[in-house]
Amino acid sequence: MTSTRDWLDALVATTRGGRTAVLVTVASVKGSAPREPGARMLVADDAVTGTIGGGQLEYKAIAIARDVLASGSAGDLRRFPLAASLGQCCGGVATLFFDPVAAGARWVDALAVRYRAGVACVVATPSRGDAQERRLVVDAGAIEGSLGAEERDARASAIARRMLASGAPTGLASVGDDDECLFDVVRPPALHIVLFGAGHVGRALVRTLAGCDGRIVWVDTRDDAFPATVPPNVECVGTDAPETEVAAAPAGAHFLVMTHSHPLDQALTEAILQRDDFAWFGLIGSVSKRRQFERRLRLLGVDPRRFARMTCPIGIAGISSKEPAAIAIAVAAQVLQSRERAQRAAVPATGAPAARTGEQRWKRS
Repeated sequence: MTSTRDWLDALVATTRGGRTAVLVTVASVKGSAPREPGARMLVADDAVTGTIGGGQLEYKAIAIARDVLASGSAGDLRRFPLAASLGQCCGGVATLFFDPVAAGARWVDALAVRYRAGVACVVATPSRGDAQERRLVVDAGAIEGSLGAEERDARASAIARRMLASGAPTGLASVGDDDECLFDVVRPPALHIVLFGAGHVGRALVRTLAGCDGRIVWVDTRDDAFPATVPPNVECVGTDAPETEVAAAPAGAHFLVMTHSHPLDQALTEAILQRDDFAWFGLIGSVSKRRQFERRLRLLGVDPRRFARMTCPIGIAGISSKEPAAIAIAVAAQVLQSRERAQRAAVPATGAPAARTGEQRWKRS
């Protein structure tokens, strides 16, 4: 699995390095298809980053993208009946946009700045012809670039902001007669995980979730607990006061507690349950550990009604193995299920899912 960060980082590196690449985006789907609108794959002459679902569709798309690179062709939409032309059993229709991005493309940096700042935006690109200097990057408060005419820019900006407000996915829309654009919605990761504990299960969980489009804040009290290298979406925090990371987490965060210390687990559980705005909280342990914690926390004044928001034991049903990798897979599945529920709930209410890299910071109190 690859995240937005993967193809975007690759695109930034490619264009800043003076090279051209083709961004292949799923513009629309009808029926069953390997990936959803907005899935992307960056094809350079010597590398491919991201995926639009694998199989014959991806194999064909890579070949077409490399033909575009070799010939210097302009951007183009292509429609693929998956069963009829590619023999794929899903049987739907996928429309792909092949977008050659030249070295030094300014809109790439505009997009990267917004993504790293956690700002959702839409990139509007004409679906036919040479679009190198005709791009519009739109967020809720600003616009960069142009589609070549003020009237076109105004229409495109209005469409983009409606999409951001409604939670709509990437899609095609007209901004005038015979003037269709791809409106590619790029949102910051909806998944924010705060993981306490860098033991065997914590390490396995980080490896399992590393490819998901989200951020992991990994916390431990031991300076030497973290591996020498971590995935780019992981921030390691060594601290004598891990409870402060509970308070620092944004609303909608997913908390996981699996430290080497039961007293610390209890203190973190108390701090988490005092919040009412987290998405999900999982505590590693047995039913007896849960009962002990509930009894102790009740004596400390924690409202017993809050215990329903604590998942303990953790892991989806049906996986009994105690191997760290198996536990990590079972827990990662619960986290992803929670993310799906949060995204479904957020779109009607707010119009968009709720919103660092492999830096390492150390704190002492």
